Amino acid sequence: MSTLTSAERDEIAAANASGHRTVVFIHGLWLLSSSWDRWRRLFEDNGYATIAPGWPDDPRSVEEAREHPEVFARKMVGQVTEHYLEAIDQLEHSPAVVGHSFGGLIAQKIAGEGRASATVSIDNAPFQGVLALPPSSLKSAAPVLAHPRSLTRGVALTFEQFVYGWANNLDEAEARELYDTYHVPASGVPLFQAATANLNPFTETKVDTKNSGRGPLLLISGENDNTVPSAIVEASYRIQSKNSGVTRLERIPGRGHSLIIDSGWREVADVGLEFIQEFAPAVL
Repeated sequence: MSTLTSAERDEIAAANASGHRTVVFIHGLWLLSSSWDRWRRLFEDNGYATIAPGWPDDPRSVEEAREHPEVFARKMVGQVTEHYLEAIDQLEHSPAVVGHSFGGLIAQKIAGEGRASATVSIDNAPFQGVLALPPSSLKSAAPVLAHPRSLTRGVALTFEQFVYGWANNLDEAEARELYDTYHVPASGVPLFQAATANLNPFTETKVDTKNSGRGPLLLISGENDNTVPSAIVEASYRIQSKNSGVTRLERIPGRGHSLIIDSGWREVADVGLEFIQEFAPAVL
């Protein structure tokens, strides 16, 4: 049974009708697909079509998401990856893929399936084989990992938790604006999946980093990210760089986990856009 909504199908149809290459945007935990709206306008202004499916059952708005946190419960990395692969299957041409956090992990899983023409993975959640486990990452995940009930419910962050994990590099006014505008509850399951990945041979966080059809991959790391510290992205890069395809790492100085939604989003988006333009031109 399809998990795509009618709105997602309409986006896919519009992308196919455009005649241009599509860029697929994948959000991570504690955000909705609307967090990519400014990125989508930028890429569309540069000739691309874009789609930004949500995770299965995602509400349409931040307000609705906060009223119904239960809809986020029990979402798993494999289920979400399949949802995005279903969307990609409906596209007429191989897309470029951009993902952030767990979306960055899913983007790399999609690339490992040979389904992306180019991939940009921003502050990616760790996949199996990434051994780095910085203390700040554990502290950021503690609101979920410290409570086993998080496996069965949607979990929201307090403002203080959001500041530590996402907005540690921002002033309080901007942090509050981002929290009020973008933050929604999230499934706790993916964090448990990532935390146990290296103990579980069947983990859904496994990425095929050896596939010669992976395509060009850019990993972007925010220097001051507490949720996904640079050590995790750099460890991911060391593994991915063994692939025969192009693999690059870009470090963004002085940025935290909010780097795709805060006032400096354009700096990061331009880096991703330049990479995709190099390897996956908008004109097919």
